[in-house]
Amino acid sequence: MDWDKLRVFHAVAEAGSLTAAGESLHLSQSAVSRQISALEETLQTVLFHRHARGLILTEQGELLHEATDIMWRRLDTAAARIRDSKDEAFGELRVTTTTGFGTLWLVPRLAKLYEQYPSLKIDLILAERVLDLPMREADVAIRMREPSQADLIRKRLNTVKMRLYASPDYIERRSSPENMDDLSQHRLISQAVNAPQVSSGQSLLETLYSAGVTSSLTVNNYYGVLQGVLAGLGIGVLPDYLVVDFPSLVRVLPDVESQQIPVYLAYPEELRHSKRIAAFRDFVLSELSETARLTAAAE
Repeated sequence: MDWDKLRVFHAVAEAGSLTAAGESLHLSQSAVSRQISALEETLQTVLFHRHARGLILTEQGELLHEATDIMWRRLDTAAARIRDSKDEAFGELRVTTTTGFGTLWLVPRLAKLYEQYPSLKIDLILAERVLDLPMREADVAIRMREPSQADLIRKRLNTVKMRLYASPDYIERRSSPENMDDLSQHRLISQAVNAPQVSSGQSLLETLYSAGVTSSLTVNNYYGVLQGVLAGLGIGVLPDYLVVDFPSLVRVLPDVESQQIPVYLAYPEELRHSKRIAAFRDFVLSELSETARLTAAAE
C-alpha cells in the first residue's frame, strides 16, 4: 500500500474529520478526500462512515487503524533511537506516573533537569491507570509497584511508607489522637479502601477503618488528600516523602505506618540505549536519594 495514503488515513482516523486532518498535514480537504477514496478503492472497502458531525471508522477502518497505529509508534521509536545516537539528550520524553507523585514530587523538581538538559521536552502524563509502555503510550514510567508488562527494563528506585499527618491548625483545634481508638473522634482523609493502590497501602487503610472511624473524606489521588489535610479537614494518609516539601505537616500516631512500598522506574527494552531515558533515570535517582535523606532527617 502507498505510504502517503496510509499517512493521510491515519491522520483522518485520529482527527475524525477531513478538515482537521488536512490542517495537520498541510493539505487541502479535497486532497485528503482524494487520498482516502483512492485507498478505499485499493482495498475495495469502505473505511469511514460519513456523518454530519464527522467521520467514524467502519469495522474495516478500525482494523487498518490498529495497524497504522502500531506502525506509527514503531516509527516514533526508531526516530527516538536515531536522535539519541547523538551525544546530548534532547527531544521529547513522554513520562507517566500517578497524579499524586507527579504533581507533588516530580513537577517541583523538573527545573533541575531542564537546567542540565535545556533541549529536553517533557510530556508528563499523570494517570492512575498503567499505560502500555511496549506500545509506546509513554517512554518511561514511575510506579509504586513493579510493572508486570513484558519487554520492559525495570529499576527499583526507592521505597515509600504511608503515614498519618495533620496540619498544625487541626492539632491545635482537635488535639492529636494518642492511640488507634482515638481515631473514631477524628475525620480520616485518604484514598478509598477499594481504590486501585498497592496492597500495603490498602492494608493500612483497612486497619485504620477497623478502629471505628465515623467520619471520612476519600479522594482518588494524594494531591487531593494533601489539600484536605492542609485545609484542616482531618487526619490524612499520605506518603512520607511529602514532609520534605511540606515541613509543617505534623505526624500523627508515629507507630502507625504501612509496610515499605517500592518505587519502580520502567521503560521499553528498545529504549535501553536512549540518552533521554538515561538522563531522566539518573535525575530521578539523585532526587529520590536526596528526598530519602531529608525524610529520614525529619523523623
